[in-house]
Amino acid sequence: MFDALYIGATGMQAQQTQVDAIANNLTNANTPAYKKTRVSFTDLVLKAARPAGLAAPLGAVQGTGAGVALASAIRLFDPGELKKTDSPMDVAIQGDGFLELAMADGTRAYTRGGTLKVNADGQLATQAGMPLKPGISIPDGASAVVISPTGRVQVQMNGQSTPVEAGQLEVVRFTNPQGLLAQGGNVYRATEASGEAIGGKPGEDGMGSIAQGFVEGSNVKMVEEMVSLMVAQRAYEASVKVVQASDDMLGMVNGLRR
Repeated sequence: MFDALYIGATGMQAQQTQVDAIANNLTNANTPAYKKTRVSFTDLVLKAARPAGLAAPLGAVQGTGAGVALASAIRLFDPGELKKTDSPMDVAIQGDGFLELAMADGTRAYTRGGTLKVNADGQLATQAGMPLKPGISIPDGASAVVISPTGRVQVQMNGQSTPVEAGQLEVVRFTNPQGLLAQGGNVYRATEASGEAIGGKPGEDGMGSIAQGFVEGSNVKMVEEMVSLMVAQRAYEASVKVVQASDDMLGMVNGLRR
C-alpha cells in the first residue's frame, strides 16, 4: 500500500510535467519559429528481493514496478509554415538549417530566422542586436536590402540603379538538432548532444534556402496538443484515484481492532 502511494505520486508528477510542456506549446502557438517540446517517460522498476543462492522460478517476475520517471524533454524541429509578410527584413529558412549568430561574449548561437534589423554597428542583426555570422555590413544610405534564396545579400543605394554586394549568408545544420539548448527568443546553443555545427551554402548539400519576406510559424498543432492535454489530464486523475484508494486502505488497516 505504501508502494502504491509512491507509484501514484510519480504518476501525478509525470503528468504534471506533461501538462506543463503542453501548456508552453499552446502558449507559443503563435510565436514565430517556435519549436514544440515533447516529453518522454520511462518506467521505474525495483528488483525483487530473493534469498541468496535461491533461483527464481521459471516464468517468475524479476522486478516490481515502482512508478514512472521523466526520460527526456526534447525540441522537435519539424518545419513550421512560412507566412508571407512582404517585409524585406523578415527572413526564414525553408528546409533544414540555422543562421549563425555572434554573441556578445564571443560565443556562437543559432536561430531559424525572424525579423532582422541593422544594429548600431551597421551590421545585419536580430531584433535583440545579435549580428549574423559572417558579418554583413549595411552601408549608410541604403534604401533596400535584397537577400536571394542562396543567401546572397545586396543593397540598393540611394541614387544608384545597380545593387551593391554586401555579403553572403551561410547556413549551418546539426547531426542531432534535438540536442540544442534553447536560450529563448528563437536562439539556440550547441551542446555535446547536438554535435558541432556543419556549415554550408543555402540551397546546397541538403541545406535549406533563405526566404526573404517570410517568417516561419510555430510547428505547434492545436488539435494534437489539446488531445494530448486531455489524455494527460485523464492519466493524472487515474493516479490521484490510486493514491486515494491506497490512503483509504491504509485508513482501514489503522482502524482495525483486535
